[in-house]
Amino acid sequence: MYLVTGCNGQLGSELKRLLGDKADYTDRNTLDITRPEMVRLVVTPERYQAVINCAAYTAVDRAEDEAELAAKINIEGPANLAATGIPLIHISTDYVFDGKNYVPYIETDPTRPKSVYGCTKLEGERVVTNRAETAVIIRTSWLYSEYGSNFVKTMRRLGAERGRLKVIFDQIGTPTYAGDLAAAIVHILPQIRQGKKSIYHFSNEGVCSWYDFAKAIIEMSGLGCDIRPIESWEYPSKAARPPYSVLNKAKIKKDFGIRIRHWRDALRECIDNMEENGR
Repeated sequence: MYLVTGCNGQLGSELKRLLGDKADYTDRNTLDITRPEMVRLVVTPERYQAVINCAAYTAVDRAEDEAELAAKINIEGPANLAATGIPLIHISTDYVFDGKNYVPYIETDPTRPKSVYGCTKLEGERVVTNRAETAVIIRTSWLYSEYGSNFVKTMRRLGAERGRLKVIFDQIGTPTYAGDLAAAIVHILPQIRQGKKSIYHFSNEGVCSWYDFAKAIIEMSGLGCDIRPIESWEYPSKAARPPYSVLNKAKIKKDFGIRIRHWRDALRECIDNMEENGR
């Protein structure tokens, strides 16, 4: 039996769909991972063969004002799960990088987060590496799905309401369909090697800006909204974003035999699912 924390988020919802009754699913109301005594009581080796930690504080701008809460969820929570001794798959982020690379980031590149969110996620990686006996840390980027709040759903809603939108073109990365990341995790689960701890990168293939991503969303959704490119300074945010955060996926593909599709193909499936289900 597996345990999935943060089960109501984008990734957790996709894992529910794929794992079904092979896992137990918890949210912060049923398992507060920041409380070590609760984690010790519930998360035991007798009960679970692996834990997939999807729980995280992900409000990037709000984290600048709620650093203590972000640290509690993104650092203390993973530390408590790692201390159980159960193999742990922990989800991290491209925001651990400063975005000054000009080629896709590999796992061993220097980490220099520019935001509170990025700093707490990086420290979460470190505590997992230090405390877990067995761990797979997966950094991902620009996550979206049919569930929850995300860029795809926002663009579809605004694109239907407005005739024109301005979207940043000077931040470059790769979208990740949560369904594809969940499928990769399910593929990895039986291949986890006891006693090994490693970091991997996963996103869909290809490269784009937020502007390119928005254009594709609007076109695939059949909307007539005009998308105009703008620079980051024209849309100021409280937290700094990495201007370039493309992830190199060679390691995860080699170690686990994973094939990854292009972001446009994944986006097409997601939008088709949204329209089929009226989302």
